[in-house]
Amino acid sequence: MSALNQKTKGILCILTSAFFFALMNTFVRMSGDLPSIQKSFFRNLVAVCFAAAILLKDRRPERLDREKLGWLILRSVFGTAGILFNYYAVDHLVLADATMLGKIAPFAAILFSWLLLKERITPVQGLAVGAAFCGCLLIVKPTGLGMEALPALVGILGGVSAGAAYTIVRILGLRGVRGPFIIFFFSAFSCLVTLPAILFDYHPMTAAQLGTLLLAGLTAACAQFAVTAAYRYAPAKELSVYDYAQVIFAAILGFFLFHQVPDALSWAGYAIIFATAVGMFFYNNSPKPAGK
Repeated sequence: MSALNQKTKGILCILTSAFFFALMNTFVRMSGDLPSIQKSFFRNLVAVCFAAAILLKDRRPERLDREKLGWLILRSVFGTAGILFNYYAVDHLVLADATMLGKIAPFAAILFSWLLLKERITPVQGLAVGAAFCGCLLIVKPTGLGMEALPALVGILGGVSAGAAYTIVRILGLRGVRGPFIIFFFSAFSCLVTLPAILFDYHPMTAAQLGTLLLAGLTAACAQFAVTAAYRYAPAKELSVYDYAQVIFAAILGFFLFHQVPDALSWAGYAIIFATAVGMFFYNNSPKPAGK
């Protein structure tokens, strides 16, 4: 029962993170024509403050050895690269293409989990992720041939980087590093890396732009806390399918805020993703024969 509860908590956390990431992208889009690196800086600045407040309230020192520090730095490098690559792709590609490339992250997380944690992937789980991928293809309908080579490559690297970062979050969680500290370290690292570019090439913002970027940072912080908790509760192979809920949340927000109406192919994709998620939930929580 304990293992079942851990899986359920992980699923709920990954769904929560998907919702807040969809909100974050909505606010980023509403912030207008600003450099991607400037949007990234404000995204992480709010997360630093959020995580620091939690750590100060907790008042428990984090015990780090060389191994944990190495994983934290590696998580921060991959996480920062993932954000910058993703924002670059969004700025230079059709939004649907950039979104599709970002969905490589769950597949990369499964691959890195196999490489770094030696976690076995069952055929059913592999097929489920493949089905979710097909559903996502129906929704975003990437043009493929219309994508420019360099931005497309950067978008792919962004998805791979994010998948690696999520896997390292689980490694840190298994080694006892607390979620708020992981987020604080990563967000502070990202702010320091992007600060020089902000100082030398700052673009003035209106009050509305600043407000939407702060909201983007707040929702990003909530999403980071949720995804960090998720990958501490359960392995990537059991959670990756549910990450596609972000596409559904984005479609709902797009309808109400931007009056975007999905077409028939998109509705078919939603149905595939939802059916796959429900099927995986029952599969993961069903009794397994001994040795499975």
